[in-house]
Amino acid sequence: MPDTDRTPAAATDEKQPFDLGTGPGRVLVWFYGVFTVAAASRSIVQMILDFGRAPLAYVLSAVAALVYGFITYSLVRGGEKARRTALVCCAAELLGVLVVGTWTMVEPSAFADATVWSDFGMGYLFIPVILPITGMMWLRRARKA
Repeated sequence: MPDTDRTPAAATDEKQPFDLGTGPGRVLVWFYGVFTVAAASRSIVQMILDFGRAPLAYVLSAVAALVYGFITYSLVRGGEKARRTALVCCAAELLGVLVVGTWTMVEPSAFADATVWSDFGMGYLFIPVILPITGMMWLRRARKA
C-alpha cells in the first residue's frame, strides 16, 4: 500500500494513547526508577544483615520499593489503564508516606531504624512526599491529553 493511501490517526478520530513517559513524565520515570533501586537495595541489605533489629522499618522500605517499581513500570508502559493504575499507586504511596511519617514523629520508638518514608522522607530530602503529589498532578494532566 503506498504511503499516500494511509489515513493519519488524527483524521480517523482515534485517540492515540498518551505516552506517560514523555516530557515531564521522563523526570518522574527517572526519579521513580532511582527510588526503586535505592529503596530495594536498602531494604534487601538491611533484611539480610540485621532483620531482627527493625523488621517493621525494613519491610516498609521493601513495600516502598515495590510501589516505586510498579509506578515506574506503569509510567513506562503508558496508556489509560496504566495511567489509572499509577494514579492509584501514587495515592497509596502518598498515604503511606503520611501515615509512616506521622507515626515516626508521634511514636519514634516504634521504629528502631528509619524507613524511606520516615519523617516524611526527610532522609531523602522530602522527595518521598513530593514525588507522589507531582506524579498525581502529571497523571491527572495526562488524562486530559
